[in-house]
Amino acid sequence: MRAGTGVERGESNALPRSAQESTRNLAIDRFRGVLVILMVGGDYLSGVQIVPAFLKHAPDIGFTVADTVASAFVFVVGLNYGPSFTRRARDGTAAAYRHFIVRYLALIGIGALIAGGTTASGVPTDWGVLQALGVAGLICLAVVRLPTWARFVIGVLLLIAYQYVLGVSMLATVLHSVHGGLFGALSWAALLVLSTAVADVWRSGRAPYAVCCAALAVAATLSALIVPVSKNRVSLSFVLITLAISAIVFLAFEFGARFASAATGLFCWWGENSLALYFLHLVILSLVVVPPVAWWYTAAPGWLAALQLIVILTVLSAVAWWLHRRSLRLGL
Repeated sequence: MRAGTGVERGESNALPRSAQESTRNLAIDRFRGVLVILMVGGDYLSGVQIVPAFLKHAPDIGFTVADTVASAFVFVVGLNYGPSFTRRARDGTAAAYRHFIVRYLALIGIGALIAGGTTASGVPTDWGVLQALGVAGLICLAVVRLPTWARFVIGVLLLIAYQYVLGVSMLATVLHSVHGGLFGALSWAALLVLSTAVADVWRSGRAPYAVCCAALAVAATLSALIVPVSKNRVSLSFVLITLAISAIVFLAFEFGARFASAATGLFCWWGENSLALYFLHLVILSLVVVPPVAWWYTAAPGWLAALQLIVILTVLSAVAWWLHRRSLRLGL
């Protein structure tokens, strides 16, 4: 990580904080911040036995509220992907490609290190959300300069091809890995490609975006009647459902921003440094998960689980505020 200029989110650290805030889309920052908070909470709650199943990921076929968060984060990445590349390309297209390649290879590498660390601590995994996002980012880079309609078509075709191969020969492999493994990253890539196209529609105006959200909702509903919904399989229906939900929820965030204060707040602070806070939460979470004492985490009573989660969120919120106050944007 580095202290970056944050050009991918439309701000410049060379400006005073008040000027930076005026150039940022606060709806995106707030949405991203809420998602990271939910990811932190979900990661903690997933291992606590007393937490009800509907607050945890579905084991295979099925759908819970927890299953929407990672997909929504990919959607937010897609909102800024195209404009970020365009801004980078002003200094040269080759340089822009190099920057994105390095960024997403770094995510894959960091994800591999985290996966190795969790395996060493007794929680074996061969894949993680950062690796899936890294592979998806690289695949999306190949089509980012294509027209909006072309990315819609490519995203849908990639989803259909993935679902077909999954059913023919790759189901066992995908279910054996977290977030679908390397092959499942193709479906995450389709989600990211579609998200960049949806982002183009959003930037064209609220009316076409509302129509787009309605069309996504219809497509998602029909897909669920044909293909089982499963985050573990990263199924076609799962991608379309979570894409529709993400697009509609973001529309609500943007509509709410018209009535909210123009000043940043807690959610924006989290959204400004989402990657750094995600890394930090893994470090803090290890202090809870690693000790081999059941009552401390897995068998923790409700009051202790609530206290631990409050402490984790409070510490991370303090760090988010500190970074915001110093106009620091840590990213790749």
